[in-house]
Amino acid sequence: MAEFLVLGAGMVGVSSALALQARGHQVTIVDRTGAGLETSYGNAGMIQVEAAEPYALPRDMVTLFKYAFEISNDVTWTLSGALQMAPALWSYFRHSSLEKHAKISHIHAQLTFRSTADHEPLIRDSESEHLISHCGLVMLHRDENEFEKAAKKAEFLLREYGVTADIFDGKSYQQKEPALKKAPAGAVHYTQSWSCASPGGLTKAYCDLFVKRGGRFVTGDASTLQHGVSGWKILTRDGELTAGQVVVALGPWSPELLKRFGYRIPMVYKRGYHGHFNAPNTLQRPFLDVANGVLAAPMRQGTRVTTGAALVPMKAAKNIKQLERGAAALNEMIDLGQKVDEPQWSGTRPCMPDMLPLVGAAPNHKGLWFHFGHGHQGFTLGPTTSDLLIKAVEGESSPLLEALSPVKRLAR
Repeated sequence: MAEFLVLGAGMVGVSSALALQARGHQVTIVDRTGAGLETSYGNAGMIQVEAAEPYALPRDMVTLFKYAFEISNDVTWTLSGALQMAPALWSYFRHSSLEKHAKISHIHAQLTFRSTADHEPLIRDSESEHLISHCGLVMLHRDENEFEKAAKKAEFLLREYGVTADIFDGKSYQQKEPALKKAPAGAVHYTQSWSCASPGGLTKAYCDLFVKRGGRFVTGDASTLQHGVSGWKILTRDGELTAGQVVVALGPWSPELLKRFGYRIPMVYKRGYHGHFNAPNTLQRPFLDVANGVLAAPMRQGTRVTTGAALVPMKAAKNIKQLERGAAALNEMIDLGQKVDEPQWSGTRPCMPDMLPLVGAAPNHKGLWFHFGHGHQGFTLGPTTSDLLIKAVEGESSPLLEALSPVKRLAR
């Protein structure tokens, strides 16, 4: 049995703590706020089995032109953000070649395919079944040609990764989704994914389960982490804590902390926004409005609209133009109703240039473990990659662990 500090109380950090605890380790979670209050709070609430292939950076000139001039609502950017991330973006571009992306996807699919099964016991034990709907995720297409391409893509995902989907023409899907005001060109309904009515609530429920099982949660500042001959220490409201092992699960804040220990970790920071709306009709299932880069999902607070990526510095001022444009477009398809008056949320998805999370031992420090960089899938993959982290801690080896290990990837 070892003593661990887990830095970060998002889905990845809390899942790490639960997995370590289940193996008999003494674990303390340290976070500056509370469980599930930052990036894990504001995502689209999907456990995405269908996300076998991680989001690649487009390489065709037409799409890049649309991104550059923000004709598409999928991506916005600022010059300062692009310059700050330039090395990581260039690496992301290179890893997005057809050949490299295919290899990466065959690794990524091994994670997403088991995601619901890995969440299931935690959902049950935390008594969170009321938050989960096994309703799948719909890709809603307004353009007939794009819908035809999407239908072929669904056939490929079934053939290649075992991802199942139902294909509907627009009128047929409108009958399944009464909230639609008009028929789209068509819809691809990926059936294996689950939806959560409160992502932050589920993360907190997992954390409460961890504490109920004897774990400890304390408020502290990760930036005070120090390494000494006796292990690791950190300052918290409960005083200085020490442990022989530490897991860094701080999502987009991880690279900044690890700079102090000599690690230069390239990362693409994709900011997202959400807003809630008092829609008069509750959606039967979440859907992505593909043409406008926004996902609409039924949540406790109302219909949540979640945006794509804003490539901006971490400390950049909030700019909700993607959310406003996306909501206006959604109103053509569904009646969103009035926007809920609430503090404007934004969060950052921590994307590694090779589109895979870093899971495993730090290259140069004993007792330091990396567990971050999940991109769009931290909520989906927290329990899955935590299981792999345990295997790494226990000295196991496998091709999958090697693919996620920080050692070789940070040396590139």
